Amino acid sequence: MRVWGLANCDKCRAARRWLDEQGIDHDFVDVRDDLPSAERIERWLEVLGPHDLVNRRSRTWRELDEEQRAKLESPDVVDLLRANPTLIKRPLFEEPHGQVRVGFDDEVRTWLSSR
Repeated sequence: MRVWGLANCDKCRAARRWLDEQGIDHDFVDVRDDLPSAERIERWLEVLGPHDLVNRRSRTWRELDEEQRAKLESPDVVDLLRANPTLIKRPLFEEPHGQVRVGFDDEVRTWLSSR
């Protein structure tokens, strides 16, 4: 399993610690250091949709102007996320066969435990 997020994100650190405690093998990727490809983001959008993938509570989102925010509803959303990877909600859990979950709530922990 690959975990995408930010190294300094509290939820990402908690998720990684929990995965280690549960003995769930994973690789962590910081989206700032290893930008997800356009194809990968497109796949995430297909599975999650832009409303679940984009972190609208982030400082990056608040700093976007209305024109940039409008890209959320257009094909330009991939370019927006590649230009601003901190807009990707985190942590994002990705399995090799394509399943994706985002966040770290009870539902996601149950899903992770069933792996």
